[in-house]
Amino acid sequence: MPPRILPRVATRALQNHQGPAIRVRAPGLWSTRRRNITQNERPLPKSDKPGPGPNQQQLPQVSEEAATMGKITGEQGPELEKGTPVQEILRRDSDAKDKAPEVLKPGTDSASPKGSRAYSTTARRHQEEAMILVAGHSLEGEGHKFGLPTLPLPAGSHLKHREDPVVEQVTQLLMKDGKKSVAQRNMARILNTLRTTRPPTFNPDKPLLANAPPASHLPLNPIVYLTLAIDSVAPLLRIKSYRGLAGGGAALQIPVPLAVRQRRRMAMNWILDVANKKVFKGSGKGGFAQKVAEELVAIVEGRSSVWDRRGSLHKLAVGARSNLSKLNMRGGRR
Repeated sequence: MPPRILPRVATRALQNHQGPAIRVRAPGLWSTRRRNITQNERPLPKSDKPGPGPNQQQLPQVSEEAATMGKITGEQGPELEKGTPVQEILRRDSDAKDKAPEVLKPGTDSASPKGSRAYSTTARRHQEEAMILVAGHSLEGEGHKFGLPTLPLPAGSHLKHREDPVVEQVTQLLMKDGKKSVAQRNMARILNTLRTTRPPTFNPDKPLLANAPPASHLPLNPIVYLTLAIDSVAPLLRIKSYRGLAGGGAALQIPVPLAVRQRRRMAMNWILDVANKKVFKGSGKGGFAQKVAEELVAIVEGRSSVWDRRGSLHKLAVGARSNLSKLNMRGGRR
């Protein structure tokens, strides 16, 4: 038999499954919003004197309020230019005195002498002329808050040239693959090793510079220690070969003088070559810097092989001095 359909249940199902209701709005209300409509559509009148802003009506401070009350009651109020000592406020308010910190309670029982105050509730707010003095500079010129620095700038004031020139040059020579921070750490380790080692013992057979400080003073200034070691073994000349100057295509060796930075660069390259061949006997990081520092100490004490390299180069340059006349005969070619 087919299922029976109850008429009440079918009617209720039809009522519940009607299509979704669609709300239709009036066409004039889509683009307009509700607003309060006054009786007069004219704009509101503007005031001649605009009112104060939100931060312009602040409550008076404690000193200003006490000064106003003093004028009303005829009593002597606090001086606004000097500020009110906290002790005077605590004397008038017993509750605030009980809850005040212990550092403010001394002096609240007796009147403090005039002009002496340890704490103030306000600063000098109405001071018209203020002298601005910071680090010895005064207010000079229009548009400058502080005085302009005097030129030329003193040594060490330039950002890129604030280091000693010898330290900066050696750091550049220590750098590999553009890692300057690693070179700076090695340079710091070298200077620290020179500072903490014992004073060197000079060798009279390997004389240092004429103005060298005593051996006991060198560890006190590691930069002077470093400069003395490099300048003492820095060569004065270098040998340059001129091809075809001797005739028949043979090269001729000519001694050429060096500038200060060239001399130091050649000496530091010799020191680095010797340090790279050494074996580090310690452990941990900083082995290369330790070897360079030991080689610098050996130079000052006259035990380094860099002295022999410098001596052989100078001996070769002295023997090649006679070739300078041939160079002049060929028109001074450089």
